[in-house]
Order: sequence, then C-alpha cells, then structure tokens
Amino acid sequence: MGSEVVEMRELPGVVSIREVGPRDGLQNEEPIPTEAKVRLLDALSRTGVRRIEAVSFVHPKAIPQMADADEVWQRATKVDGVRYSALVPNTRGAQRALAAGFTEIEVVVSASDTHNRRNVNRSTAESLDDIAELIDLLHGASAQAEVIIATSFGCPYEGDIDPARVADIVDRVVADGADRVAFGDTTGMGTPRRVRDLLTAVRDRNADIPVLLHFHNTRGTALANLLTALEFGVTEFDASVGGLGGCPYAPGASGNLATEEAVHMLHDMGIDTGIDLDALIGAARLAEDLTARPLPSGILRAGPRTALTPHP
Repeated sequence: MGSEVVEMRELPGVVSIREVGPRDGLQNEEPIPTEAKVRLLDALSRTGVRRIEAVSFVHPKAIPQMADADEVWQRATKVDGVRYSALVPNTRGAQRALAAGFTEIEVVVSASDTHNRRNVNRSTAESLDDIAELIDLLHGASAQAEVIIATSFGCPYEGDIDPARVADIVDRVVADGADRVAFGDTTGMGTPRRVRDLLTAVRDRNADIPVLLHFHNTRGTALANLLTALEFGVTEFDASVGGLGGCPYAPGASGNLATEEAVHMLHDMGIDTGIDLDALIGAARLAEDLTARPLPSGILRAGPRTALTPHP
C-alpha cells in the first residue's frame, strides 16, 4: 500500500472575520424589536471585531426582519476601526444604503438558477446584468462592491453545483469591476473537498481577486471547511454570533458558523483575529437572550477550554 505525501502550507498569522449576526443571523429569526437589534450591534462593535455586516436594505415584504434597517443603523454606535457593510438586492437597495452612508455594499447572486429565482425572481444571468449596473453605481459613489455567490457549494433545489459554473460567475463579476467576491455555503453542503475544488477552479482563472468564504454548520463541517480554506491562504471569513441565521430561501439551511467557535479555534492555532473572545461570548449570550431560544454554538454550551488570547 503506497503512501501519499500531502504538502502542508504555512497558515496565515492573521484572519479577518466579518460578523454577520445582525443581518444574516437575525433575518432568519422571529422579528425582534429595533432596540434589541441596536443592543446586539453595539455589543458586537465592542468585541474587537473589525468588520460587521450591519443591515440589509430589502423590501419589508421579502424580509420583514429587516424592515427597520434605517432606524437600526441610525441608532447604532459606530466604533472607530470597525468597517460596517450592508447587503442590498437591487439598485433601490443600493441607493438606500448609499444614502445611509455605507461605503461597503454587498449584493448576492446565486450560482443556482432555481435558488436565484426563489430569492430575487430572476435568472442568474439576469441578476448578473443587474449587478454590472449596480457596480457602476457604487463605484460612482466611491463605494466598494462585493458580490456574494450564494449556493456555491450546493443547492437545495438543484443539488451539486459545478465549481466551473461558480468560476464562470467570478469571471463575469471581475470583468464588471467587483472589488471582491464571497462564496456562500447557503445550504451547509460544503465539505473540505468541495472547498478545495471551488478554490482551485477560481484561483486557476482569477488568482488576484480578494475572496471571502461564508460557511454554514448545518451538517457540522464549518470549522473543517474554514481550516481547508486557511490552507489555501484565504484570510477572510463570515461568521455569526452564537451561530445565528440561515437562509429563508434554502430549506434546512439554518446555522451559520458561530463566530466564537471560529475565534476559539483560530486563537488556539496562534492565528490572531483582534477579537476579545470573552466579550464575544458575552455578545453571544445576549443574542441568545434577545432571540429567546437556545443557540447552536458549542462554546456557549461548554465554554472555551483554551486560553482566550492567541496561543503562540
């Protein structure tokens, strides 16, 4: 029986986590009061996290949990050193985000046509045409445009997604001027093998575009996926406090990667995030109180068993 030598790459020393609980997390929960959303956003701003997805500017009939986005953002305390972003579905949403003062704005397109139609009632190709115009709008207002490709690792309606299809979408949005791309594991179908296949397909064609990965822990693979991406040199990830969230248009896709679980693992590996894990756990407990249900984070249940600061 032969042996296979696996080349281990040096892992990055610093990772940037974007906290998405206030938007992606809460949009899949029962609506909570505006004051509660502001409390959670402010608590997260004090943890040392450097990026927060604060709100989304969507039609209240589509996502009623985000109906008070303008008020939440107006009332939130903006902390120096924290980059806040907003998600938008279309030009109208982008105009609202720009008017609110956001300079980092995300827009979503699904690699799966079926999921894209469920999400925004357009084909993937139609959404890409819209996004090209939206990128021009954002750049004209000196804002950055991030394109999130949902269902990058699989679709609840279509099943497996060919990495080449995702790479084709990246080709298109890079040509249209996207500042970065993100790959969403909308259904929690991602595994280390799928992460490896996707990153290889994309990097072979667009090695220089900044990428961010967004994992769900629906099937228990989020941390393994994050480690695989680290080995590919990825240093930007989404995570959600307490493991809040999911996707309203992907059945069974609840459960984002819990921020405190990611930070706990990264710090024990000697990788700095800039985040105070004690403060983050406190914010996760607050999220659990505000949503009035147990959250899936293992760190909330068991607590951290390693040092709370990066271990060299």
